[in-house]
Amino acid sequence: MECATRNKIVHTVEKVRKISFEEKINSSEEKMNAFLDAILDFKDKLSEKSTKITELADTLEEITWFEIEKEDNECLMLLNDLIAQAKDLYSSLIRNYVVFNPLRQKGIAKEAIKNYKSAIDDFKESYSDLESVFFYLPEMKDFKETTKELSLV
Repeated sequence: MECATRNKIVHTVEKVRKISFEEKINSSEEKMNAFLDAILDFKDKLSEKSTKITELADTLEEITWFEIEKEDNECLMLLNDLIAQAKDLYSSLIRNYVVFNPLRQKGIAKEAIKNYKSAIDDFKESYSDLESVFFYLPEMKDFKETTKELSLV
C-alpha cells in the first residue's frame, strides 16, 4: 500500500506541477489583453466599414442631383444596375449587422455597431432616393415642376 500511496502522490505532484507551469506560461491576464485587443481591432474595422458605407451613400446622394434625360436609356440602365448592386450590398450589410447585434446587446463595441447600423440605414435611404428620383418620381407632374423650381435656386 505504501508504494501505491507514494505513486498517487507523485502523480498528483506532477499533475499540479504541469498545470501550474501552464498557467504561468498562459496567464489569464495575457488572454484578457488579447481578447481586449481583438475587440479594439473589431471596433476599428467596423468603423472603417462604416466610413466606406457612408462615403458610398454620399456618392449615391450626389448622383440623385444629376440631370438625366428620360430618353437616355444607356444611363438609366447603368443607374438600374447600380441600384440593383446597392440592394445586394445592403442585404450583405444587414446580414453582418445581425451577426454583430448580439455583441451590441452584451455591451461589446456598442457604439461602433450602432454607427455601422446608422451607416447602413443611410445607404439604404440613398439608393432608395436614387431609384425614386430616376424611375418613379419623374412620372409625377408635381415632381417635375418642383425640380425645375429647385434648379433655379
